[in-house]
Formats: sequence, C-alpha cells, structure tokens
Amino acid sequence: MQNILQVNFPARLVFGNHTLTQMVDELISLKSSRVAIVTIPALQSSINPLLQQLAEKGIDVLLDDRIATEPYFADLHRLLDYFTPFHPDTVLGIGGGSVLDIAKLLAALLDNDQTVHDVVGNGLLKKRTKKLICVPATSGTGSEVSPNAILIDDADGQKKGIISPFLVPDLVLVDPVLTSSVPSAVTAATGLDALTHCIEAYTNKFSNPFIDVFALEGIRLIAANLVDAVLDGNNLEAREKLSMGSMNGGFCLGPVNTAAVHALAYPLGTMYHVAHGLSNAVLLPHVMEFNVPAAVEKYAAVAGALGVAPDADLHEMALKGIVRIREIMRACNVPENLRSMGVTQTDIPILAQEAMKIQRLLKNNPRTVLLEDAINIYEKTF
Repeated sequence: MQNILQVNFPARLVFGNHTLTQMVDELISLKSSRVAIVTIPALQSSINPLLQQLAEKGIDVLLDDRIATEPYFADLHRLLDYFTPFHPDTVLGIGGGSVLDIAKLLAALLDNDQTVHDVVGNGLLKKRTKKLICVPATSGTGSEVSPNAILIDDADGQKKGIISPFLVPDLVLVDPVLTSSVPSAVTAATGLDALTHCIEAYTNKFSNPFIDVFALEGIRLIAANLVDAVLDGNNLEAREKLSMGSMNGGFCLGPVNTAAVHALAYPLGTMYHVAHGLSNAVLLPHVMEFNVPAAVEKYAAVAGALGVAPDADLHEMALKGIVRIREIMRACNVPENLRSMGVTQTDIPILAQEAMKIQRLLKNNPRTVLLEDAINIYEKTF
C-alpha cells in the first residue's frame, strides 16, 4: 500500500526570466504595506530598482542582508529582534537556501508565541500570520517551494529541520536571471545539491509515483544543463532549465524528502563548515554505489534520466549512472574526495556517529545504513 501523499504547493508560482520586475504588482495584489526583506549584498544591484519602486508606491521596507552562511538559531533570534518593532505584514526572501529558510521562519515566528525550539520537527508549527514570498537566487535548495527549513542549533552544533505546511510561501517568484551572477563553483555545488534532492526522492524507500514525475524530470534538466551553466554563467537557457530542475527537486522535499547522502553530508557542514551542496556532491556517487543493490531498477531509471543509453542489464546501467555523475562532477571541477576539503581521516568515526543521529533522513534510504556502513562510505570518499 502506498503511503499517504501530502503535497503543499505555493498559493501562486511565477516562473520566467525578468519576472522580478512584476514584484511590486504582486505585493500590491497581496495588499502588502510593510515588507521585511532578507537578502544578500551580492544582489543589491538587482533589487535596487525594486526598492525604488516600493518607495514610490508608499510601501515601507526594512532590509537585512547579513545571512552570509548556513544560519544558526542565533541568527534567527537576531532577525526576530530586528524586524519585530517594524511590524511587517509581509516577509520577502531573495537569495539562496539559507536566506529563504530564514525568511520562511521569520514569517512563521513573528507575532507567534511559539519559539524555534517549539517547532523543530515535523508538523509542530501551529500558524503563520505574515504573508511570505520567496525568490531564489541560486539553483540548488528548492527551498522556495518546500515546507522545510534547516537551521544549526547553537547548543549542540546539529542541523535541525522544521517541516510544516505553514512554511510554504504565498508567492514563489523564480527569475532565472538572478542566478546568472552566481560564481561557477557555487553554481556547480548548488546544482549538484538539487540533483541529489531529485535522486534521493526518486530512490527513496517512501517514494511516490506522483513525486517521481518531478524527480525524474529534475534529474534530466539538471544533468543536461548544469555543465553549460557552470562553464558560461550567462547562458540563460541553461540557467532557466537549471532553475526549473532545482524547483522540481524542492517539490520532492516535502512529500518524500532526502536520505543517506544528506544525513552523511550534515556533519561535514557542522564540523568542517563544508558548503552543503559540496558535501552532498562528494558523497553522492559513493552512497549511490552503496544503495544500488537495494534498488537496481530505480537507479537504472536514474541513469536513464542522467542521459545513459538503455541497457538490458539494469545493474550495469545503474552503475553507468554513477559514472555519469562523476563525469558531471569533473566537468564542473568539483572536488571528489574529503581530504581536499580539509577533512581529517581520524575524524571519520566521529562524522559517522554524528550522521547516525540523522535518523529522520536515514530511515528514507533504500538500504539500511549502519554505523559501520557510514564509516565505510566516508572512508571511500576520503
């Protein structure tokens, strides 16, 4: 019997090049009058016209651009203190996954008697009173359409997930042009993160035929366009298709979510501050090798979406898919081992122990991951 499928789509989705220019009209239609904006300095030139238009329309704005890395609980608390006196009716996040996750939680926790500690987990957030708009500026996390937000807990250094339909925005505006200034290394890492979302959703123990459609199309779009976007950031056709593939991956995250790649990647971020997308990328082919025996047909289908020619031997085809992943990584100049990221081999048992704490994701993996398996995967990745 299939598990119950629950999908929470944004109330409105706008996708296309230069669509940021219609943001003022969207805010007016939402009756927004006081807008809290979370963004990053690198996007200042892109959003300056928007800020000028908002001022001309008499819409008050308070902006923060200090989320530079994966956010902590303390960052959220700081921004809650910063924005509360402003009394916004709308929160607008324009940036990468970290910015969007923070914006989603701000919209949920402003004027809410619940704290972030109260809502960690699945379905614990009770309400959201602020309108929420998300505009991705990278093609990676898919956070703009997912009900998930990830923060690092200052108390224990662990990444904590908040999952709730209240974190799904009222409006998602995807303007691929915003991603054209993203550096090639970041484009590669975030694109491989999005690819991992799609692969882990499709091969998931709790996969669903409806979500499989998004996952396979996401794999196809990303595999066919990531290298072109990395080699030429101004290739708008590649950027557009990469943005669509990333968004597809985001649609997978609520109903199905990720698995062992992400679980093993999290400690690399918290212990070594390796960028999330890069952590996923370096682990992806090794976790796929581990998983293939438990889901040969699924991984053969993944290989097909990656561009591998059909093969009657499904196991051989699945393995060719892993080869294709490594080819993409090399073409994008992505590191293929942990030691190049500064990881110390003697820390591998600690990394494995930390990864085993992420059972909310490990339970989704098509093959059970034990502590010794996690150690072996890290060792092979080293």
